[in-house]
Amino acid sequence: MPTATQIETVQNAALRCLLSIEPDEKCALSAQLAASVCADAFAFAHPATPIALSASTAGADLFTLPGRPALPKLVAPRELTQRKLSTEEGRAALLHAVAHIEFNAINLAWDAVYRFPAMPKLYYQEWASVAAEEAQHFQMLAHRLTQLGYRYGDFPAHNGLWEMAIKTEQDVLIRMALVPRLLEARGLDVTPGIIQKLEQVGDIDSVRILQRILHEEVRHVEIGSRWFAQLCASRQLDVTETFLQLLVEHAHGMTRGPFNRSARRAAGFSDAELDAMERAQSHQRLTTRASQAG
Repeated sequence: MPTATQIETVQNAALRCLLSIEPDEKCALSAQLAASVCADAFAFAHPATPIALSASTAGADLFTLPGRPALPKLVAPRELTQRKLSTEEGRAALLHAVAHIEFNAINLAWDAVYRFPAMPKLYYQEWASVAAEEAQHFQMLAHRLTQLGYRYGDFPAHNGLWEMAIKTEQDVLIRMALVPRLLEARGLDVTPGIIQKLEQVGDIDSVRILQRILHEEVRHVEIGSRWFAQLCASRQLDVTETFLQLLVEHAHGMTRGPFNRSARRAAGFSDAELDAMERAQSHQRLTTRASQAG
């Protein structure tokens, strides 16, 4: 006899996390539901057609999904101010930007659970576990912000991560390629440099947080890489060729190096992919220079 908890589908549980507005509530609910999902306490039959993420809402302040607080204010990336890490405000602004990425990553992980039907049970369990870890990352950063005299919402932020969710809502293969393997993998490249700069200004507390996040994000990207490879195999597609083609079609110059090759290898990237990405970047630079010279 199934219990009341088992009657609820894992997708409806994910939707509850997505709709949760307040960060503390979303984080607590993510931890609770991820533990239940990984303990096999939910049914895995997919419910009715997921709510569409209308492209017309991209960049707007109001979304049907996901739940988010009124602050931070969302602005275009070009409107964000760069601040010096030598100041406490500058370090707070940096940590706020990372916290915003992690908050979005909670929603992206739950949306990967909610949105795509007929995936193996392990897929839903792994992405639920990712959501719980992203929630922990957000909480660590939010706490560090309070130590510096700030809180989440005090600085503006952009909505690029969720806009990519909108662009990839129709196909789980494209989602796995362009969220974990493109956007989240970018964190593997840039975080070591951020850590080094924070070490130079003596902010060891922030360094420890980012070191843990970097370590755990390798696993998150690896999960995306593995499911992307499995989906390619099921459709008889070449992994490297398909990924590179999706970058051409959707990335629009977003693949910037230098790449953290060791971390990306651990996260499921092949040397063939990394070599091709570096060649593509070099070609793009040459094309840009030629255009500017003309």
